[in-house]
Amino acid sequence: MVRMRMRPAGTLFLQAVLSALILALWAAIVPAGAADEQVDVELVLAVDVSYSMDLDELALQREGYIGAVTSPEFLNALKLGPNGRVALAYMEWAGVDEQKLVVDWTIVDGPASAARFATAIQEAPLRRVYRTSISGAMNFGAALFDNNGIRGLRRVIDISGDGTNNQGPLVEPTRDGLVSRGITINGLPLLLKEPAGSMLDIEQLDVYYEDCVIGGPGAFVIPIRAKHEFADAIKTKLVLEVAGVKPPPHVMVLPAVSPPRISCTIGERMWMDRWGN
Repeated sequence: MVRMRMRPAGTLFLQAVLSALILALWAAIVPAGAADEQVDVELVLAVDVSYSMDLDELALQREGYIGAVTSPEFLNALKLGPNGRVALAYMEWAGVDEQKLVVDWTIVDGPASAARFATAIQEAPLRRVYRTSISGAMNFGAALFDNNGIRGLRRVIDISGDGTNNQGPLVEPTRDGLVSRGITINGLPLLLKEPAGSMLDIEQLDVYYEDCVIGGPGAFVIPIRAKHEFADAIKTKLVLEVAGVKPPPHVMVLPAVSPPRISCTIGERMWMDRWGN
């Protein structure tokens, strides 16, 4: 038999008074700005800058994000959330040790802050780096949420890329680990080139993203098959992510039931077959 020990009413009263005094002292010591910024979504934009991307494609990709963030559709979507603002971070990735935070967390709540974020992207120099580690991008992006002083109703990592994971941790368990932490991962696979036998491209990159990369509540993939689709696809994706609106059926693709339709280790196997390491 378990017995519960009841505390005297006087003790409970003293504890309540002490707690109130501690809270009052804490409020006096900690400045008001030290509390976490409240936003509707914390969104990491993770952009592929591996050597498989041509310089004109890298520029086009950036222009797409710059145009999307400052578009009327995006700015109107901000108003749909209870806080009316979001937090954005822009990072570039390639190999497992090649991630860079290009634009740090920025609270975007209207045209002025959106323009500042877009200008910061525009002014950063273009770069290209070797290898492709989607898992590395995932882990780097997830770490950006830690102790960022922001509290969002949702946390999303938005990964764009034109290849499969071929370096670093396996992508599927990495994805599952992040989803278990409440992080949603969306995908923007770039299918701009015909796969060549000498390259590491695959024909069904969109399927790979659907089955191996994205995850979490409402996760979706928007494939880009032509350069003229860049701007509209990125704008659509950002509006959906910021507004928290369920994508229409022709856009949303949920992860496939295990086993995936395509091997989630295909990139590692292709690299091993070609280079032997």
